[in-house]
Amino acid sequence: MGIVIGIDVGISTTKIVGIKNGKVSAPISITAADPITSLYGAFGKYLHDNEIDLKDVEQVMLTGVGAAYIDTPIYGLPTSKSEEFMADGLGARFESKLDHTIVVSMGTGTSFVMCDGDKMRHIGGIGVGGGTLKGLARIMLNTGDIKQVAEMAKHGNVRNIDLTIGDISAQPLPGLPMDTTASNFARAQTDATKEDIAAGLIKMVLQSIGSAAWLASLGSDIRDFVLIGKLSKLPQCKEVFPALEKLYNIRFHTPKYSEYCTAIGAALDYTINSNK
Repeated sequence: MGIVIGIDVGISTTKIVGIKNGKVSAPISITAADPITSLYGAFGKYLHDNEIDLKDVEQVMLTGVGAAYIDTPIYGLPTSKSEEFMADGLGARFESKLDHTIVVSMGTGTSFVMCDGDKMRHIGGIGVGGGTLKGLARIMLNTGDIKQVAEMAKHGNVRNIDLTIGDISAQPLPGLPMDTTASNFARAQTDATKEDIAAGLIKMVLQSIGSAAWLASLGSDIRDFVLIGKLSKLPQCKEVFPALEKLYNIRFHTPKYSEYCTAIGAALDYTINSNK
């Protein structure tokens, strides 16, 4: 069996992985001005970096919003498409080894996919995600570079931005410790530093995603959530999500290749169906 290439085509960023004999080979991502340029740039670089010949590729699987722009075989290779939410679920399950979970795909917005064994179902989402963070950062911090915002946030103090339960109550409320966020940005003043604003923005976006994921699980017995997408690599995730775990008595998991789970899932979609 040859290598199966999974490609998650975004509007400007393309993520690509190869799977052979059940193993993922070094994934990469490429950013370009449009999805076509990004796709072919990523594909060419991936083949070059991993010394793969076109004849060694058995199948190319496309997914993501940018895949709609691709209607012809990639370099004449067998090319098919995988439904994005299915790819999210398959990739997250493969990487996390969890098959009873909700996949939290943090892209431009955020989607939730419930996995129960082989059954995968999109259960909703919210319009808060990386696009929200970029847009607000452009307005408030004059940059849309999330890495730069994350670095700024490391030197900020979110206590200068957010209002906590302790700020508005003399004692803890039922199920709400004193350090629980009561209102994002309610404490912010006009002279807030860029570092404090950056810390507040990231915390607000991540908290909104984590809380929405927990709400999406109500009515089920799911307590495990798998974080995937580029935002899952933000260093602030290591602070925000453990706090939400304690608050809601749930568990968040971030796989090794969390940023590439959708591309991995696209490749797996082919390998699973070809073995049936």
